[in-house]
Amino acid sequence: MKHAYITQNSLEEFITAAFREDIGDGDHSTLAVIPANATGKAKLLIKESGILAGVELAREIFHHYDPNLVVRIKIPDGTPVKPGDVGLVVEGKVASILTTERLVLNCMQRMSGIATYTHRLTQKIRHTKARLLDTRKTTPNFRMMEKWAVSIGGGKNHRFALYDMIMLKDNHIDFAGGIRQAVNAAQEYLKRNQLPLKIEVETRTLEEVAEVLEVGGIDYIMLDNMSYAEMKEAVALIGGRYPTEASGGITEDTLVSVAECGVDYISVGALTHQVKSLDISLKAVV
Repeated sequence: MKHAYITQNSLEEFITAAFREDIGDGDHSTLAVIPANATGKAKLLIKESGILAGVELAREIFHHYDPNLVVRIKIPDGTPVKPGDVGLVVEGKVASILTTERLVLNCMQRMSGIATYTHRLTQKIRHTKARLLDTRKTTPNFRMMEKWAVSIGGGKNHRFALYDMIMLKDNHIDFAGGIRQAVNAAQEYLKRNQLPLKIEVETRTLEEVAEVLEVGGIDYIMLDNMSYAEMKEAVALIGGRYPTEASGGITEDTLVSVAECGVDYISVGALTHQVKSLDISLKAVV
C-alpha cells in the first residue's frame, strides 16, 4: 500500500465492519441452496469504460473472508478499461464467492467511478502546474477507499482527517477574531503540544492574502471563491513564498481557467461526493 493511512490493520477493520453489516447472522440465500463444499469460478466483468480501481482491495476482501480463494488479477488498478474486459478471476468455494460478491462490487464500482472522474479532470489541466486535490467531503467510514481511488486516478490526497493538519477556514478565522489571532493561536497550540503539523489558511480577499503574508509562519494559502482576476493577483502577490490552493465551487467547466491562474493545487469536493459508480459485475464461469 502506498499511503500511510492504508495499513493492513485499517483494511482489516474496514472489511470486518463491512461484512458484519452485510452478513449479520448468515448469508441465508447462499446457505440455503449452495452445498458447503461446492467449488467454482467467477470473473469480474467490466461493463463501462473508465479507470479501474479497487482491484487490490478486492483481493484483500476475498482473502479476508476465505484465505483459500484463488484470485488472479487480470487488470491492475489505474488501468483504462472498456466493456467486456475482465478485471480478475476468483476461484474456490462457491459460497465464499457469493457472500463476498456484493462487498467487492460496492467498493470497486465506487472507487472506479472516483478514479475515472479524477483521471478525466487531471487530463484537463495537464498543461499547467496545478495538481488536483480531494477533500474531506467523503462517505463516512469509506474515506480511506475514496482517497485511495483519487490517487489511483492521478489526483493528490489532501489532509486525511482533522487530526493530521491545521486548516484555518473562514469560520475558524471569524470565531477567533481574525486571521492574525487565528494563526497566532494555532502556532502557540502546536508549540505547546509539540505537534509537527502544517498550517493552511483560507483567504477570501486580496486583503486577507496580504494579512497572511504579513503574519507568516504558515505552510499553505487557500484562495477561496475568488474570481479569476483576484486569483491571478493573489498568486502574483504571494510570489511563490507559499504553495497556493484554489477552492470553492470549482466545476469541470471552470477547472481549466482556475488552473491557468497559476495556483499549485485545486481542491474539488466533487471528486468524492458527486460521482457516478462504474458499472461492474461478478459473473459465474460455468
